[in-house]
Amino acid sequence: MIENYITVKEAGEKWNLKVRTIQEMCVSGRIQGAVKFGKSWAIPADAKRPKDRRITSGKYKNFRKRTESFVNYTLF
Repeated sequence: MIENYITVKEAGEKWNLKVRTIQEMCVSGRIQGAVKFGKSWAIPADAKRPKDRRITSGKYKNFRKRTESFVNYTLF
């Protein structure tokens, strides 16, 4: 690979994350300096692990909250 860059697989092993998670982070721009190289990503070797944005508390704000504009249709 390119000097001073690592692959998605190497980053996953380094940060203890799955390959697909790293790929999604690259696509969304959460990994600074990540560059698309053909079909794969090149991640700077000194890149820091992005902050985990998943909700782990179990408290989902407004999850499936129905609004007043919701109309209840009945099928006959």
